[in-house]
Amino acid sequence: MAYTTKMAAALSGATVSQLRHWRRETPAGVVLEPEIATSPTALYSFRDVLALRTCVRLRQLSSLQRVRKAIGNLRDLGEREHLSQYKLVSDGTRIQLVTDEDAVDLTGKPGQRQLVVVMGEIVEPFPIRAGVVIPHLFHPNANVEVDPATQGGHPVVRGTRVPYDLVAELVDDGVAPEKISDFYPAVSADAARDAVAFARYVNSYDLPRRAA
Repeated sequence: MAYTTKMAAALSGATVSQLRHWRRETPAGVVLEPEIATSPTALYSFRDVLALRTCVRLRQLSSLQRVRKAIGNLRDLGEREHLSQYKLVSDGTRIQLVTDEDAVDLTGKPGQRQLVVVMGEIVEPFPIRAGVVIPHLFHPNANVEVDPATQGGHPVVRGTRVPYDLVAELVDDGVAPEKISDFYPAVSADAARDAVAFARYVNSYDLPRRAA
């Protein structure tokens, strides 16, 4: 599945502007370069979204400079897997790479091992700013789900293969939620409403248009 910048932002909690900034090369390195494509349009993989959620959580407690430093030191330690394969946590002072047994400090004294308390799983909902909670990655709401094995990971109506945006577009075109089943028998009125709600959430990540 190839996620657009807007969808990657909606599923990860990063803003579109942040994603653009995070894929730029700097002396400290790139935070995350899209796995599928960078030009002419950035396209992110599901693994990228997982990694981005980690970066967003880290940014809640640490500066971007510290996050870049931690990722750079991770690579310097010989860790070359996709960023989503690592569990990175922050206590507000350090960023650590957590393994099954212990943790490796990636910012204070890179390579020094220490015990830490691990943060919650990155797929769970978490607040990102006042009034905004990033939804569960696999279950954004009661009737929308994200499953890499279904439609390539594109969000669908739960229990079906129907993309959420097709349902939302029908409702926007004037089809009542109660009539969506005429087009997609497996989609209930409540599921149609949830598809619309998720579409509005995703669209909230559109960049504001500049005045002409």
